[in-house]
Amino acid sequence: MDSNTSHKNVSTDVLIKSAQRTLSTQAQALKNLSNQVTEEFAKAVRLILSSKGRTIICGMGKSGLIGKKIAATLASTGTPSFFLHPGEAFHGDLGMIQPEDVLILISYSGETEELMRLLPSLKSFGNPSIALVGNMSSTLAKHCDCVLDISVDRETCPNNLAPTTSTTMTTAMGDALAVALMESRDFQPQDFARFHPGGSLGRKLLTRVKDLMHKDNLPLCSSDTTLKDAINIMTHGRKGVVLIQDAGKLLGIFTDGDLRRAMLKESEGMIHKTMAELMTANPKTINENIMIAQAEEQMLQDKITLLIVVDDTDNVSGILEIYDR
Repeated sequence: MDSNTSHKNVSTDVLIKSAQRTLSTQAQALKNLSNQVTEEFAKAVRLILSSKGRTIICGMGKSGLIGKKIAATLASTGTPSFFLHPGEAFHGDLGMIQPEDVLILISYSGETEELMRLLPSLKSFGNPSIALVGNMSSTLAKHCDCVLDISVDRETCPNNLAPTTSTTMTTAMGDALAVALMESRDFQPQDFARFHPGGSLGRKLLTRVKDLMHKDNLPLCSSDTTLKDAINIMTHGRKGVVLIQDAGKLLGIFTDGDLRRAMLKESEGMIHKTMAELMTANPKTINENIMIAQAEEQMLQDKITLLIVVDDTDNVSGILEIYDR
């Protein structure tokens, strides 16, 4: 049958059922995997926690690709880690392994040729080793200090050939190790941010209000400033607000919303009224050293889009708007 034309006859219903079957099979395999966790898992976590070196992941093919993901996850969650390609290791990269390092060797069959060739050298180094295998009687399982069972009944692949369910289990076991290590180390969001300074989470958790606030040409005026002059200051400030202060101390705030409400009153002489008469006293403020994430939370909770920033002596130092992130 011509593979280029046969797919045209596959119905949408068949495709949807195929996806549902695959996902259900994977979900059941994950449930089964949780029942395969034994004391060996705790031993693996303790081996890594007690290490003063790095956790080195090694695997070939799809196991190697997943190994790279596990190494990246560990490294970003407080466990120094990197991936070592078994082929490159056999040609000199074994020199990257230090005595304090822990090894995680991944092979579903437990008989991957490239890893088997490395075993004598790795054994001679004496580094603690953890195996992720689907065959607990395999050569790799027999020669590692700790063995984690990632076996599955069969692959989701209709031919039971392509690594599908087994690769999901390998990834999941790597995540389980990472989470257990995080919990053991009490790894917090602030710690995560240290390793992700370029990400949105890292930026939120590492950035302080003073790093993002507007601090130049602030729209400031005194309490005896008239509404007419305040409008001019507000226009030039381009923040939709005027900050009222005397002797460097914040007294109140007057916003464009306050302006609209004042003009709707149409009372005689309104344009000549002073800020002391029209301002909102004791406006919400935030210290410039507060983390931006906390500032955003405060603005969302109070349903406001702007905060006045003050320094440790309560002097105005800037303005923070909700989209300044």
